[in-house]
Amino acid sequence: MFNQAKNNGFNPMRWDCEKQGCFNIKRRPKIEVFYDCFPGNISFGDVDGIVEINGHGLMLEWKTDTKKPTMGQRIMYERLTRNKLITVFLVVGNAETMEISHLGIFYEGKQSELINSNLEEVKLKIKNWVSWAKANG
Repeated sequence: MFNQAKNNGFNPMRWDCEKQGCFNIKRRPKIEVFYDCFPGNISFGDVDGIVEINGHGLMLEWKTDTKKPTMGQRIMYERLTRNKLITVFLVVGNAETMEISHLGIFYEGKQSELINSNLEEVKLKIKNWVSWAKANG
């Protein structure tokens, strides 16, 4: 399914659900137990992916059933990306097959329009971001 070549940064999931049980039950923290630590409706959210290169962060927000973040996510991504240190890729697709239908980007406090996309186009955008991050330390 995925290229298993040993490259720098290759990070396969080292979990076998059939042998070790459901990853979500066994290893994902139950972040909802912290609900009473925050005011109002604020609560922890999960991070689908994050990487840092040369002082710049790229976050991956994966959506399967919707093409937009929650209001809280949108506000957070707008605020986190204002200073240009973090970029957020909002990817819409099927996580099981890795078939991607749309991509949107949060940067400079704004969300781009969602565009039709696919896995290869998203990978190219990530590679372009890497080149930009390396050049802008």
